[in-house]
Amino acid sequence: MDRKQLLHDIIPEDSSLVSKVKFLEGHGSTYFDLVRQQGLEGIVLKRKDSLYEVGKRSWVWLKVINYQYDDVVITGLRKGKFGLLLGFQGQTSRSNGENILPAERKKLYGVLEVVSDDDKFTFIEHIPCRVRYRNLTRTGLLRLPPFVKWNKKNFRMEL
Repeated sequence: MDRKQLLHDIIPEDSSLVSKVKFLEGHGSTYFDLVRQQGLEGIVLKRKDSLYEVGKRSWVWLKVINYQYDDVVITGLRKGKFGLLLGFQGQTSRSNGENILPAERKKLYGVLEVVSDDDKFTFIEHIPCRVRYRNLTRTGLLRLPPFVKWNKKNFRMEL
């Protein structure tokens, strides 16, 4: 709160060059519900008596992300280090394949059908799955989309 007061004293009003981030005290759940309704990325919860710690993560400042979920198709696999190509609304996004446990990868390798490949990717018949992501990038790609689960709806094989 001392930092906020100092900032207010130094910059009492926003200008075309500097704009202070607004804050609320209390009602975090209600505020997050409003953020979710607007489709915004999320909020940061801070203990008002906390210290600013440069370059550190702590439990006194928490980022609460409004994750989005959607059904996509896996269209390819990265060669070398595991990663996925995901088809989403006519575009291709990449995922590092995090959250796919070894047993789920084994299922994936057991049902995939290779269509073609190049130096970096093996392209496969589309396999539906569900991912979580923060938001869409400016170019319409999924931002940080980890795997959530297989989407068995209309799937040709049992996963």
